Amino acid sequence: MFKLTSLNLNGIRSATSKGLEAWLGSVNPDCLCVQEVKAQAADVSGRFEELAGLKGHFHFAEKKGYSGVGIYTRHEPSDVIVGYGSSEFDAEGRYVEVRFDSPGRQTLPKLSIISAYFPSGSSGEERQAAKFRFLAEFYPYLLNLKRTRDFVLCGDINIAHQEIDLKNFKGNKKNSGFLPEERAWMTELLRLEEAKEAAEDAKEANEAADKLISSGGGGVVDVYRKLKPTTTDEAYTWWSNRGQAYAKNVGWRLDYHLATPAMAALAKTEHIYKDEKFSDHAPITVDYDFTL
Repeated sequence: MFKLTSLNLNGIRSATSKGLEAWLGSVNPDCLCVQEVKAQAADVSGRFEELAGLKGHFHFAEKKGYSGVGIYTRHEPSDVIVGYGSSEFDAEGRYVEVRFDSPGRQTLPKLSIISAYFPSGSSGEERQAAKFRFLAEFYPYLLNLKRTRDFVLCGDINIAHQEIDLKNFKGNKKNSGFLPEERAWMTELLRLEEAKEAAEDAKEANEAADKLISSGGGGVVDVYRKLKPTTTDEAYTWWSNRGQAYAKNVGWRLDYHLATPAMAALAKTEHIYKDEKFSDHAPITVDYDFTL
């Protein structure tokens, strides 16, 4: 099995002070994708370059104490990609990709693990507009990547896709993270795969695929929903620090594994760990029937 974990740290110094490394040692993932590192290279050097025997690769934000993503891995990557080529958002430290390419490997010879942190628009109109710009340019980037290799993108997407993905969906329909435009973006990213599955039942997969490719469906798979299509309360991965949100489980599902169909087909089990609280997010782990 290939065990892949994702966690928004809300600060690596804070999360590691709350027992994160000991927990990682018990879970023993192959890769850990982290978001909101909130540190620079000088802060990480000599302290957080490795966690629980995993070696880290990072994309730091230029602004101190802000954003930043990383991937800790026990396997040596064939390549590391820092940033996705954005003139606007690469400065914010939102994308790192490790590649495990092996031409002789029969299953998934070209495989990427990606840690991504999508912008939040909750602070106001300016950042919401930036979030929309990010979504607009990241969609074609991801689809171009999908044409050449398999991947799992792990990260804090800052979008609850469906009503079952947050507790108070009625009260959040006009709030960032559950806006109709954001949800439509997710629907489009996933749409080809959903339609293909439905079409296969009617033995019309090829025709449906052709139609949706021409109309722009992304064909990426929400791995958690593949494994747990109807869960609500147990699906949440983020809780506001306001009030008693965590105690009352008034949460959102903001953290995802988004995979190409071939990789998603290998997903066997998922687990959202809530016994300890390392940040305002909970780690989500998926086991894939695959080894490097």
